Amino acid sequence: MHEDDKRYRPTRVADIPGFDTLIDARSPAEFALDHIPGAINCPVLDDEERRIVGTLYKQTGAFEARRVGGAMVAANLARHLREQFADRPANWRPLVYCWRGGLRSGSMVTWLRLVGWDAQQLAGGYKSFRHHVLAQIEATCPRLQLRVICGATGSAKTRLLQALAARGEQVLDLEHHASHKGSLLGALPGVPQPSQKQFETRIATAFEALDLARPVYVEGESARIGRLSLPIPLVARMRGADCIEVQADPAARLAYLLRDYAYLGDDPEALAGQLGKLKELQGKAVVDRWQQWARDGELAPLFAELMLLHYDPHYERSQAKHFGRWAQRMTVATGDLTEAGIAVLAEGVRACGEPTGRA
Repeated sequence: MHEDDKRYRPTRVADIPGFDTLIDARSPAEFALDHIPGAINCPVLDDEERRIVGTLYKQTGAFEARRVGGAMVAANLARHLREQFADRPANWRPLVYCWRGGLRSGSMVTWLRLVGWDAQQLAGGYKSFRHHVLAQIEATCPRLQLRVICGATGSAKTRLLQALAARGEQVLDLEHHASHKGSLLGALPGVPQPSQKQFETRIATAFEALDLARPVYVEGESARIGRLSLPIPLVARMRGADCIEVQADPAARLAYLLRDYAYLGDDPEALAGQLGKLKELQGKAVVDRWQQWARDGELAPLFAELMLLHYDPHYERSQAKHFGRWAQRMTVATGDLTEAGIAVLAEGVRACGEPTGRA
């Protein structure tokens, strides 16, 4: 085989760890939407250039689009060679991908190989990785030994997951991957949620680190976290898994909520706007009162009534409906949701979560 024929050997997603650098040749906007973990973005066309080339392709045809686009690609590749790749050694082995393993990544691979590097192109591009993510989720979810942690709003379930992880337990922190706390007021200040595709990529990547023979603790979520949907196979597995309910004292829950959501007081009007979405459920008079408390910075009475009138009734209605083994749940009670109390709670949950031998 001729030395240059190496570029035609198919490179698959499973081969990615064998390369020194993973390069995403797509535009910055495509990269931001989702990308293969660990990839660096070295676009051969930026967002505006990609728009121009796409418009030319539709209006005048492939030749003119390639003529104009080719000049743009050459300029961008020259810049990457001068800057991003300037210090790479002769034995550097990069793997390049674009949307589906076409011209964008192919052009970069050609130039890198002309320099002398053993650059390869990911067969199928990002689309092949996307298929891998969906297949990973589909195959892994039925095998997860889940322990679903339930509890009314304010039961410190996320902090409990963190405490379990610190003690060597396996956890799947879906709210972390979704960049959202899951409730009506769960948006994180200044932190946008990822795209649906990136959310699923994060979940599939977390799966790769799990020992499927050991329990995995996960919070009992609804089918959506903020604007993101949980993968259907994961929802199905959670619905049939063993449940552990945290039964926390209401006073402890309120104190925890006031600590955990203290930042909501920094923007009273935004908080009042979010509460306005509850008028259909709670009625105008109740929500008007809540909005006034929000504007006045009175978070204690606000959260006390939110627990009593909104969160707790919803929790009571939803658990038996969503979790098939709710009637067989184990419970851990606590009146302390400080750091010390959560540490004790974690030990109680660990005792409940020991394997039972049931598949």
